[in-house]
Amino acid sequence: MKKVVIIDDEPIIVQGLSKSVEWNKYGCEVVDTAGNGVDGKRVIEKHHPDIVFLDICMPQMDGLTMIAGLKSEYSDMQIAILTGFRDFEYAKRALNLGVSRFLLKPSNMEEIDEAISFMVSKSNKEKGMPYDLEEEQEPEEKAADNFIVRNALNYLEEHYNEKILLSDVADKVYVSQWHLSKLLNKETGKNFSEILNTVRIKKAEALLQDPSKRISDVAEEVGFLDVAHFSRVFKKVKGISANEYRNHTK
Repeated sequence: MKKVVIIDDEPIIVQGLSKSVEWNKYGCEVVDTAGNGVDGKRVIEKHHPDIVFLDICMPQMDGLTMIAGLKSEYSDMQIAILTGFRDFEYAKRALNLGVSRFLLKPSNMEEIDEAISFMVSKSNKEKGMPYDLEEEQEPEEKAADNFIVRNALNYLEEHYNEKILLSDVADKVYVSQWHLSKLLNKETGKNFSEILNTVRIKKAEALLQDPSKRISDVAEEVGFLDVAHFSRVFKKVKGISANEYRNHTK
């Protein structure tokens, strides 16, 4: 039986899909539901469903980012969007990320049946065709990976001065820590700490141009808890100390 998860903040939609569809006819069963993006991510990690019906306009979620996260980490997962969000460009971007069907609310049963049939068929086909992810990655999977990496790097650029962990960023882009770490390393050749330190040191370079700022102030402003750690990282990244850098740029 193929496992189905329904994620929607409208209980009537969740109940309608769960109870009205003859899931057995398709060899499927609804294993769980959720009413927001956070709970949705949790139930997906728990069940690893084959098919997901997802509302992209819900509390505590960024629809496109969640789609990209799911398609990046679970490439053979089939996703159908159910939404009242009538934006062609948004739909196009979702489809480019690998969404199987984009259904506008209210959808009739014929549309839902067609979507389920299509996703079951596609799931069977993909599961019967193993391939090397590195060599034969589908375009939408590459798009999803790139979307996730871009969002993760943007998040670091915006929150570099906070106490930030890999798990924090992974939660924001709807993937596991392991998967995000793999994507970042593949894209940049660096691990998470190295990427974060590179961002912080780049910000520090600009701040060191201001002679009124003490090095300890700069360290704190870019997210380091103590100046000794900042000094070690700065020298490792730039090859010279923060003091030397400041003197060379006067």
